[in-house]
Amino acid sequence: MQDRRHFLKAAALSAAALSLDGVSSHAAPYVKGSKAIKPIVLSTWDFGRAANLAAWEVLKKGGRALDAVEAGVKVPEADPNNHTVGYSGYPDRDGRVTLDACIMDELGNCGSVAALEHITHAISVARLVMEKTPHIMLVGDGALQFALSQGFKKENLLTPESEKAWREWLKKSEYKPVMNIENSSYSTEKETTFNPLKLPGNVYNHDTIGMVAIDAAGNLSGACTTSGMAFKLHGRVGDSPIIGAGLYVDNEVGAATSTGVGEEVIRIVGSHLVVELMRQGYSPEKACKEAVTRIVKKNPERAKGLQVGFLAVNKKGEHGAYCLQKGFNYAVLSNDSNNVLIDGKSYF
Repeated sequence: MQDRRHFLKAAALSAAALSLDGVSSHAAPYVKGSKAIKPIVLSTWDFGRAANLAAWEVLKKGGRALDAVEAGVKVPEADPNNHTVGYSGYPDRDGRVTLDACIMDELGNCGSVAALEHITHAISVARLVMEKTPHIMLVGDGALQFALSQGFKKENLLTPESEKAWREWLKKSEYKPVMNIENSSYSTEKETTFNPLKLPGNVYNHDTIGMVAIDAAGNLSGACTTSGMAFKLHGRVGDSPIIGAGLYVDNEVGAATSTGVGEEVIRIVGSHLVVELMRQGYSPEKACKEAVTRIVKKNPERAKGLQVGFLAVNKKGEHGAYCLQKGFNYAVLSNDSNNVLIDGKSYF
């Protein structure tokens, strides 16, 4: 009886601490067995719509979410007009295109690559790291050697257009990112295609595609891939290949991914935070908002000049997003959502 009283007292104290930590004491936890919207796929930015279509081809046939997210993000990885992901991504300040990517399945298996050169589909290399090695992350030359051993072909990822942008940047060698350039409606000249050479002062941006999905069986997976910050220091790695920062999947709760300045996401282990908040009862949008708020609290002045966005889906297929600045959006495709583009709410 004494042990039971101690147990009840400890449980009450834990509940009180949870409430004081910013989690509503009346927040309802996710109930297993609730009817879910499935299948469904979500991805960051308007270029995520084309990625969603490729993922949907897998999902609509009853395929696994893991296969869907890999197929989906491979679309922007191979798009020569997308300078923030994969082939034709903007290089680092040494003129070298380096890619970061990670993938995670419903069982908690995960794989990633960082600072990978000469291979367009970094996401597929990340999946093989997950499936064929005892490791989670391979980087740099080691990641390249592994890719080549698995049959990938070495190629030049620096296209003439990206090289031209890099050589223009070298004239001043300044890094001044432009927020939301991935969203064409927010571009400086309202063009549908980003042309960095026409922006004032030849400034550039970077970004990521993050994708999360639920398949017909109700299982979740996610993928994240990017060429990182344009003209970064060689060897810089952002949040995209880091499990828990750029992507996290928990098959009992939901999944989350991020986009924007990866350093800020890493500081709060953002995607893991979002999933854990959903576990405690937060809606996807409120979980994303809390993660963004923590970034602001750490350094309000720095946050005013940056963009970070989080995207999340829970086990029921409910989804939401939140960002620092206006302009972030995400695409949703399911039997009920026809690949619509949704604007995320913002802190500022």
